[in-house]
Amino acid sequence: MSVPALSILIPAFNEEPAIGSALAALRAEPRLGDAQVIVIDDGSTDRTAEIAGSFSSVIVLRHDRNRGYGAAIKTGIRASNGWLVAWYDADGQHRPVDLADMVTRLGQESLDAVLGARGSHSHSVPERLLGKALLKLVAQSIAGRVIPDVNCGLRVFRRDVIGRYLHLLPDGFSASTTSTLLMLKRQYRVRFHDVVAPRRSGQSSVRQIRDGLATLHARIVMLFNAFRVFSVIALVLGLLGIVYGTVVAVKQGLGFPVLAALLVIVALQVFLLGLIGDQISALRLEQLEDRTGGRGDASPPSGS
Repeated sequence: MSVPALSILIPAFNEEPAIGSALAALRAEPRLGDAQVIVIDDGSTDRTAEIAGSFSSVIVLRHDRNRGYGAAIKTGIRASNGWLVAWYDADGQHRPVDLADMVTRLGQESLDAVLGARGSHSHSVPERLLGKALLKLVAQSIAGRVIPDVNCGLRVFRRDVIGRYLHLLPDGFSASTTSTLLMLKRQYRVRFHDVVAPRRSGQSSVRQIRDGLATLHARIVMLFNAFRVFSVIALVLGLLGIVYGTVVAVKQGLGFPVLAALLVIVALQVFLLGLIGDQISALRLEQLEDRTGGRGDASPPSGS
Protein backbone atom coordinates (compact mmCIF):
# COMPACT_ATOMS: atom_id res chain seq x y z
CA MET A 1 0.00 0.00 0.00
CA SER A 2 1.43 3.36 -1.03
CA VAL A 3 2.06 6.06 1.55
CA PRO A 4 -0.52 8.89 1.21
CA ALA A 5 0.69 12.39 0.47
CA LEU A 6 -1.89 13.86 2.86
CA SER A 7 -3.27 12.80 6.22
CA ILE A 8 -6.45 14.62 7.32
CA LEU A 9 -6.77 14.76 11.12
CA ILE A 10 -10.28 15.28 12.51
CA PRO A 11 -10.59 15.75 16.30
CA ALA A 12 -14.13 14.95 17.38
CA PHE A 13 -15.90 15.27 20.71
CA ASN A 14 -19.64 14.53 20.73
CA GLU A 15 -20.04 15.43 17.07
CA GLU A 16 -22.76 12.88 16.26
CA PRO A 17 -24.92 15.41 14.32
CA ALA A 18 -22.10 16.50 12.00
CA ILE A 19 -19.36 13.88 11.70
CA GLY A 20 -21.14 11.76 9.07
CA SER A 21 -21.84 14.60 6.65
CA ALA A 22 -18.34 16.04 7.19
CA LEU A 23 -16.70 12.73 6.26
CA ALA A 24 -19.03 12.19 3.30
CA ALA A 25 -18.19 15.66 1.96
CA LEU A 26 -14.47 14.97 2.28
CA ARG A 27 -14.75 11.68 0.42
CA ALA A 28 -16.76 13.39 -2.32
CA GLU A 29 -13.93 15.85 -3.12
CA PRO A 30 -11.97 14.15 -5.95
CA ARG A 31 -8.69 15.91 -5.17
CA LEU A 32 -8.72 14.41 -1.66
CA GLY A 33 -9.61 10.89 -2.74
CA ASP A 34 -6.21 9.39 -1.89
CA ALA A 35 -5.86 11.16 1.48
CA GLN A 36 -5.60 9.23 4.72
CA VAL A 37 -8.47 10.32 6.98
CA ILE A 38 -8.03 9.89 10.74
CA VAL A 39 -10.83 10.70 13.18
CA ILE A 40 -9.66 11.09 16.77
CA ASP A 41 -12.65 10.49 19.02
CA ASP A 42 -11.75 12.49 22.12
CA GLY A 43 -13.77 10.63 24.72
CA SER A 44 -17.19 11.17 23.13
CA THR A 45 -20.26 9.89 24.95
CA ASP A 46 -22.48 9.77 21.85
CA ARG A 47 -22.29 7.86 18.53
CA THR A 48 -19.41 9.90 17.07
CA ALA A 49 -16.96 6.96 16.90
CA GLU A 50 -19.64 4.57 15.61
CA ILE A 51 -20.61 6.87 12.74
CA ALA A 52 -16.99 7.58 11.82
CA GLY A 53 -16.23 3.86 11.90
CA SER A 54 -19.00 3.17 9.39
CA PHE A 55 -16.75 4.70 6.73
CA SER A 56 -14.50 1.84 5.64
CA SER A 57 -11.69 4.16 4.47
CA VAL A 58 -11.57 6.16 7.72
CA ILE A 59 -9.23 5.33 10.62
CA VAL A 60 -10.80 5.92 14.04
CA LEU A 61 -8.61 6.44 17.10
CA ARG A 62 -10.19 6.77 20.54
CA HIS A 63 -9.22 8.53 23.76
CA ASP A 64 -10.65 6.88 26.86
CA ARG A 65 -11.51 10.34 28.20
CA ASN A 66 -11.82 13.87 26.91
CA ARG A 67 -8.24 15.12 26.75
CA GLY A 68 -8.67 18.22 24.61
CA TYR A 69 -8.43 19.43 21.02
CA GLY A 70 -4.65 19.75 21.01
CA ALA A 71 -4.18 16.32 22.56
CA ALA A 72 -6.34 14.80 19.81
CA ILE A 73 -4.32 16.59 17.13
CA LYS A 74 -1.06 15.26 18.58
CA THR A 75 -2.45 11.71 18.69
CA GLY A 76 -3.42 12.06 15.04
CA ILE A 77 -0.04 13.43 13.94
CA ARG A 78 1.79 10.56 15.64
CA ALA A 79 -0.45 8.03 13.89
CA SER A 80 -0.39 9.65 10.45
CA ASN A 81 1.54 8.48 7.41
CA GLY A 82 1.31 11.42 5.02
CA TRP A 83 4.14 13.87 4.52
CA LEU A 84 1.44 16.54 4.81
CA VAL A 85 -1.02 16.75 7.70
CA ALA A 86 -4.24 18.77 7.66
CA TRP A 87 -6.30 19.83 10.67
CA TYR A 88 -9.99 19.61 9.87
CA ASP A 89 -12.94 20.20 12.22
CA ALA A 90 -15.72 17.65 12.57
CA ASP A 91 -18.53 20.18 12.95
CA GLY A 92 -19.15 21.04 9.30
CA GLN A 93 -17.45 24.44 9.45
CA HIS A 94 -14.89 23.59 6.77
CA ARG A 95 -15.30 23.04 3.04
CA PRO A 96 -13.34 20.23 1.37
CA VAL A 97 -12.75 22.45 -1.66
CA ASP A 98 -10.87 24.94 0.55
CA LEU A 99 -8.71 22.16 1.98
CA ALA A 100 -7.92 20.82 -1.50
CA ASP A 101 -6.95 24.33 -2.66
CA MET A 102 -4.69 24.78 0.37
CA VAL A 103 -2.91 21.47 -0.24
CA THR A 104 -2.39 22.42 -3.88
CA ARG A 105 -1.03 25.82 -2.92
CA LEU A 106 1.41 24.36 -0.40
CA GLY A 107 2.88 22.11 -3.08
CA GLN A 108 2.96 24.70 -5.85
CA GLU A 109 4.63 27.38 -3.71
CA SER A 110 6.93 24.99 -1.75
CA LEU A 111 5.54 26.16 1.58
CA ASP A 112 5.84 24.71 5.08
CA ALA A 113 2.29 25.57 6.11
CA VAL A 114 -0.92 27.03 4.74
CA LEU A 115 -3.31 28.41 7.35
CA GLY A 116 -6.98 29.13 6.80
CA ALA A 117 -8.18 32.73 7.12
CA ARG A 118 -11.95 33.10 7.52
CA GLY A 119 -13.33 35.99 5.49
CA SER A 120 -16.44 38.16 5.69
CA HIS A 121 -18.61 35.44 4.15
CA SER A 122 -17.89 33.06 7.03
CA HIS A 123 -20.37 32.47 9.82
CA SER A 124 -19.48 34.20 13.08
CA VAL A 125 -20.91 34.21 16.59
CA PRO A 126 -21.43 37.84 17.73
CA GLU A 127 -20.69 37.17 21.40
CA ARG A 128 -17.24 35.84 20.47
CA LEU A 129 -16.13 38.82 18.40
CA LEU A 130 -14.63 40.77 21.32
CA GLY A 131 -12.67 37.77 22.55
CA LYS A 132 -11.40 37.01 19.06
CA ALA A 133 -10.32 40.61 18.60
CA LEU A 134 -8.40 40.54 21.89
CA LEU A 135 -6.73 37.25 20.99
CA LYS A 136 -5.77 38.60 17.59
CA LEU A 137 -4.31 41.75 19.15
CA VAL A 138 -2.15 39.73 21.58
CA ALA A 139 -1.01 37.31 18.87
CA GLN A 140 -0.08 40.12 16.49
CA SER A 141 1.87 41.85 19.25
CA ILE A 142 3.83 38.65 19.88
CA ALA A 143 4.39 37.89 16.19
CA GLY A 144 5.22 41.48 15.26
CA ARG A 145 3.06 41.32 12.13
CA VAL A 146 -0.53 41.35 10.95
CA ILE A 147 -2.23 37.95 11.24
CA PRO A 148 -5.43 37.53 9.18
CA ASP A 149 -6.73 34.68 11.38
CA VAL A 150 -4.91 33.30 14.41
CA ASN A 151 -6.94 30.18 15.19
CA CYS A 152 -8.86 28.91 12.19
CA GLY A 153 -9.14 25.14 12.57
CA LEU A 154 -8.43 24.48 8.88
CA ARG A 155 -4.68 24.29 8.29
CA VAL A 156 -2.09 22.20 6.43
CA PHE A 157 1.50 21.54 7.55
CA ARG A 158 4.47 19.59 6.41
CA ARG A 159 4.48 16.73 8.88
CA ASP A 160 8.24 16.93 9.44
CA VAL A 161 7.89 20.61 10.41
CA ILE A 162 4.94 20.56 12.82
CA GLY A 163 6.16 17.23 14.22
CA ARG A 164 9.20 18.94 15.74
CA TYR A 165 7.00 20.99 18.04
CA LEU A 166 4.50 18.51 19.43
CA HIS A 167 6.03 18.95 22.87
CA LEU A 168 5.10 22.64 22.73
CA LEU A 169 1.51 22.26 21.57
CA PRO A 170 -0.96 22.52 24.47
CA ASP A 171 -3.74 19.96 24.87
CA GLY A 172 -6.57 22.48 24.61
CA PHE A 173 -8.00 24.70 21.88
CA SER A 174 -4.98 27.03 22.09
CA ALA A 175 -3.07 24.48 19.99
CA SER A 176 -4.27 26.38 16.90
CA THR A 177 -2.99 29.74 18.12
CA THR A 178 0.27 28.20 19.34
CA SER A 179 0.93 26.50 16.00
CA THR A 180 0.28 29.77 14.16
CA LEU A 181 2.80 31.63 16.31
CA LEU A 182 5.31 28.79 16.03
CA MET A 183 5.27 28.94 12.25
CA LEU A 184 5.58 32.73 12.18
CA LYS A 185 8.14 33.20 14.96
CA ARG A 186 10.34 30.38 13.63
CA GLN A 187 10.18 32.04 10.19
CA TYR A 188 8.81 29.10 8.27
CA ARG A 189 7.35 29.59 4.81
CA VAL A 190 3.72 30.27 5.69
CA ARG A 191 0.80 31.67 3.74
CA PHE A 192 -2.74 32.49 4.82
CA HIS A 193 -5.46 31.23 2.50
CA ASP A 194 -8.96 32.72 2.34
CA VAL A 195 -11.60 30.16 3.32
CA VAL A 196 -15.33 30.19 4.01
CA ALA A 197 -16.59 28.74 7.29
CA PRO A 198 -20.31 27.84 7.15
CA ARG A 199 -22.50 27.64 10.24
CA ARG A 200 -21.52 24.63 12.36
CA SER A 201 -23.80 21.65 12.95
CA GLY A 202 -24.75 20.84 16.54
CA GLN A 203 -23.55 22.62 19.67
CA SER A 204 -20.02 23.90 20.04
CA SER A 205 -17.84 22.36 22.76
CA VAL A 206 -15.89 25.61 23.10
CA ARG A 207 -16.53 27.41 26.38
CA GLN A 208 -16.01 31.10 25.74
CA ILE A 209 -14.46 32.21 29.05
CA ARG A 210 -12.61 29.02 29.96
CA ASP A 211 -11.12 28.34 26.54
CA GLY A 212 -10.53 32.02 25.82
CA LEU A 213 -8.46 32.43 28.97
CA ALA A 214 -6.59 29.20 28.18
CA THR A 215 -5.69 30.54 24.74
CA LEU A 216 -4.39 33.76 26.24
CA HIS A 217 -2.48 32.05 29.05
CA ALA A 218 0.97 33.24 30.03
CA ARG A 219 2.67 30.13 28.65
CA ILE A 220 2.07 31.27 25.07
CA VAL A 221 3.31 34.80 25.77
CA MET A 222 6.34 33.52 27.68
CA LEU A 223 7.20 30.97 25.03
CA PHE A 224 7.34 33.43 22.17
CA ASN A 225 8.27 36.76 23.73
CA ALA A 226 9.64 36.28 27.22
CA PHE A 227 12.03 39.22 26.97
CA ARG A 228 9.28 41.67 26.03
CA VAL A 229 7.10 40.54 28.93
CA PHE A 230 9.86 40.80 31.53
CA SER A 231 11.28 44.04 30.12
CA VAL A 232 7.88 45.77 30.29
CA ILE A 233 7.44 44.68 33.91
CA ALA A 234 10.99 45.80 34.71
CA LEU A 235 10.40 49.16 33.05
CA VAL A 236 7.23 49.79 35.06
CA LEU A 237 8.87 48.82 38.36
CA GLY A 238 12.00 50.82 37.58
CA LEU A 239 10.08 53.98 36.66
CA LEU A 240 7.92 53.69 39.77
CA GLY A 241 11.02 53.37 41.93
CA ILE A 242 12.86 56.27 40.31
CA VAL A 243 9.88 58.63 40.29
CA TYR A 244 8.85 57.78 43.85
CA GLY A 245 12.42 57.99 45.14
CA THR A 246 13.09 61.30 43.43
CA VAL A 247 9.89 62.90 44.73
CA VAL A 248 10.54 61.73 48.30
CA ALA A 249 14.20 62.75 48.20
CA VAL A 250 13.38 66.26 46.95
CA LYS A 251 10.47 66.87 49.31
CA GLN A 252 11.96 65.42 52.49
CA GLY A 253 15.64 65.94 51.78
CA LEU A 254 16.53 62.57 53.34
CA GLY A 255 18.05 60.93 50.31
CA PHE A 256 16.71 58.06 48.19
CA PRO A 257 14.21 55.99 50.24
CA VAL A 258 14.69 52.26 50.82
CA LEU A 259 11.41 51.29 49.12
CA ALA A 260 12.36 53.14 45.95
CA ALA A 261 15.81 51.52 45.91
CA LEU A 262 14.17 48.13 46.40
CA LEU A 263 11.87 48.73 43.42
CA VAL A 264 14.82 49.63 41.21
CA ILE A 265 16.77 46.54 42.33
CA VAL A 266 13.76 44.29 41.67
CA ALA A 267 13.36 45.89 38.25
CA LEU A 268 16.96 45.02 37.38
CA GLN A 269 16.45 41.45 38.57
CA VAL A 270 13.28 41.08 36.51
CA PHE A 271 15.12 42.43 33.47
CA LEU A 272 17.89 39.86 33.93
CA LEU A 273 15.28 37.12 34.37
CA GLY A 274 13.82 38.25 31.06
CA LEU A 275 17.17 37.81 29.34
CA ILE A 276 17.54 34.31 30.82
CA GLY A 277 13.93 33.40 29.99
CA ASP A 278 14.39 34.57 26.41
CA GLN A 279 17.42 32.32 25.99
CA ILE A 280 15.62 29.33 27.52
CA SER A 281 12.66 29.92 25.22
CA ALA A 282 14.95 30.06 22.19
CA LEU A 283 16.63 26.80 23.20
CA ARG A 284 13.25 25.07 23.63
CA LEU A 285 12.13 26.21 20.19
CA GLU A 286 15.37 25.16 18.51
CA GLN A 287 16.06 21.84 20.22
CA LEU A 288 14.14 19.77 17.68
CA GLU A 289 15.22 21.64 14.56
CA ASP A 290 16.41 19.37 11.77
CA ARG A 291 20.19 19.53 12.14
CA THR A 292 20.80 18.58 8.54
CA GLY A 293 18.01 20.31 6.66
CA GLY A 294 17.16 23.41 8.65
CA ARG A 295 13.59 24.69 8.58
CA GLY A 296 11.57 22.61 6.18
CA ASP A 297 14.20 22.33 3.47
CA ALA A 298 13.65 18.64 2.87
CA SER A 299 11.84 17.52 -0.27
CA PRO A 300 8.62 15.50 -0.19
CA PRO A 301 8.93 11.75 -0.60
CA SER A 302 9.46 10.61 -4.15
CA GLY A 303 6.29 9.55 -5.87
CA SER A 304 4.05 11.67 -3.64
